[in-house]
Amino acid sequence: MKFLLVFDFDHTIVDENSDTWVVKCAPEKKLPNGLRNSYQPGHWTEYMGRVFVYLGDNGVKEDEMKRTMTTIPFTAGMVDLLGFIRENKELFDCIIVSDSNTVFIDWILKAADFHKVFDEVFTNPASFSSTGYLTVQNFHAHRCAKCPKNLCKRKVLEEFLDRQSEQGVSYTQIVYIGDGGNDLCPVMFLKKDDIAMPRQGYTLEKKISQLARDLSPVGCSVLVWSSAVDIMSYLKLLIKE
Repeated sequence: MKFLLVFDFDHTIVDENSDTWVVKCAPEKKLPNGLRNSYQPGHWTEYMGRVFVYLGDNGVKEDEMKRTMTTIPFTAGMVDLLGFIRENKELFDCIIVSDSNTVFIDWILKAADFHKVFDEVFTNPASFSSTGYLTVQNFHAHRCAKCPKNLCKRKVLEEFLDRQSEQGVSYTQIVYIGDGGNDLCPVMFLKKDDIAMPRQGYTLEKKISQLARDLSPVGCSVLVWSSAVDIMSYLKLLIKE
């Protein structure tokens, strides 16, 4: 009996968007309008690449970025939830599927000593170049028309489950915890014994509600959360059953 917990990162584990939080490092803590307006829907990673060039051009170094990123607040109750998962790790496999990047997530989790809670992190690969600029790549290529071009979370989840299955690992239930529009695609893949946990008031909850109103509800159970304590309460019930 093992459960798979799938977490989004921005606005789920942390209470902000890590990609916009880094702007606190920029001169006057803001980006020029031309750069800000250069974002095109579905091409967030390319946009962030330009942001990182701007920060590098303005002399923002790795240590300054790291100091800024590790001040990002965790979502209410999340520290307790991750502590609870750590104490019960034998029952939970835990992964992150996020449109952030490896550098930010690694910094934030290690600073709070939560990196060992997660078995794998699937996100856009990032690294510092020899000139000290942060660079970011698309996570993968995919054919899903519903998702941004750098990341289809459903594809990530399907491939992870296939690999686990090949190693003889199967899950009693998948619990998917997220907030954004790009979390809908993997939620649509979940089965009736699984559970989607959208954050209250965010895009994922609204999209799931809209599907129910359109009489094409998602196939799994849905439990809305506002504090990660709500998630912890559910997990406590789960492991008692």
